[in-house]
Amino acid sequence: MQSEIVDTPAGDARITWHPPKKETAARLVLAVSHGAGGGIEARDLQALAAALPALGVSVALVEQPWRVAGKKLAPAPKTLDTGWRALWPALAERGLPVVAGGRSAGARVACRTARELGAHAVLALSFPLHPPGRPEKSRADELLGAGVPTLVVQGGNDPFGKPAEFPAGVPDESSDGGYELLEVPYGNHSFAIPKRATITQEEAMTVLTDGVGKWIGSQSSR
Repeated sequence: MQSEIVDTPAGDARITWHPPKKETAARLVLAVSHGAGGGIEARDLQALAAALPALGVSVALVEQPWRVAGKKLAPAPKTLDTGWRALWPALAERGLPVVAGGRSAGARVACRTARELGAHAVLALSFPLHPPGRPEKSRADELLGAGVPTLVVQGGNDPFGKPAEFPAGVPDESSDGGYELLEVPYGNHSFAIPKRATITQEEAMTVLTDGVGKWIGSQSSR
């Protein structure tokens, strides 16, 4: 694990790298950022950083400038996009395909900027399809407009959008609204599993890491 600070117009961002044991074994980079209410300590980001390097994926956990600066509230989406664009060269400098990803607000950033930055694909964790209780405020256009193959990983009980609420997409590698959806049963917006569930928290994270690992494998062969 190694960290680097990247200067952006929005302030200093930080990338924490989790490469394969043999750096030369990396086939692609998965760059994932956090949401508006937390950092890279999120359980899904940490699970991916622990599991995917063994599959030849160099995982880059990205902290947006507001988080590095110790602020409690995320800035406007435009500022988040500015920071992400500015740190992209540091993610791409290894010459490997880069899958842009993030959870919640970070997923929105990845979708909004994927096409212009030349992202190989997008991983959207807990995509906030709408504010809780406000399904009419849909953000589906951001997801469908990513323009590259996309995997959405969504908790079965996510108040920001349950899997059944997502619009019909093209379940293949089409660049025109195509995305796949992986459900983590019982999971909420942070993929927390209630005690009454028939699966454990550890099993839920295995669903997530196995599903993402399989999908990442299909992207690295494109």
